[in-house]
Amino acid sequence: MRNDNDALLVEERTADDLAACVRVLADVHAQGAYPLDWPGDPAGWLAPQALDAAWVARDAASGEVVGHVALCRATPDDLAAALWCAAEGADLTRTAVVSRLFVSPAARGRGAGALLVRRAAAAARAAHRQPLLDVVESDVAARALYERLGWRLLATARQVWDGGRTVTLHCFAAGGQP
Repeated sequence: MRNDNDALLVEERTADDLAACVRVLADVHAQGAYPLDWPGDPAGWLAPQALDAAWVARDAASGEVVGHVALCRATPDDLAAALWCAAEGADLTRTAVVSRLFVSPAARGRGAGALLVRRAAAAARAAHRQPLLDVVESDVAARALYERLGWRLLATARQVWDGGRTVTLHCFAAGGQP
C-alpha cells in the first residue's frame, strides 16, 4: 500500500527486514520506553508464536524501514480480546490483536503509524476477525493515534505481566464490524 503524500510504502515484513526492525525498535525504546521492558531476544519478540502477519513501513525513496506492526491470534492473556469476547459472547478465534507497532522517532509525523494500523486492521477484517489492541497508560501518543483512527475504548484495566510488573492498559476495538 502506498501513500503518495508521505512517500511511504507498507509491505509485508520479510526475514531480511528483522535486523532493521530491531534497530528501529532500539531507537524507539531509547527515546520512548516502548516496549516498557526491553526483550532479551528482540527479533524473537517481533515474531511471537501467535503471529499471523507483520508489515513494515519504508521510506519510498531510500527503502529504509521506518516502522513495524504485527497481527497476532489472541491468547487468553490478551486483555482487550478477553473484554471484547465477554461483551460480544464470542470466542478468541473471532479476534485479532494488533501489536508490536512502532515508528522510528526520525520518521514520526509522516503517517506511518496510521498506515500500519490500517493495514493490520484491514487484514483482520478480511479474515472476519475483530481487530483489537491494548496500550499502556503511559503511551499517550499511541492512544491518541487509535482514537483519531476511530478505535473505541473498551475499558481501562490493570494487568500483571510476566515478571510481576503491574501495568494499566487501555483496551481498544477497531470501529465497525469484523
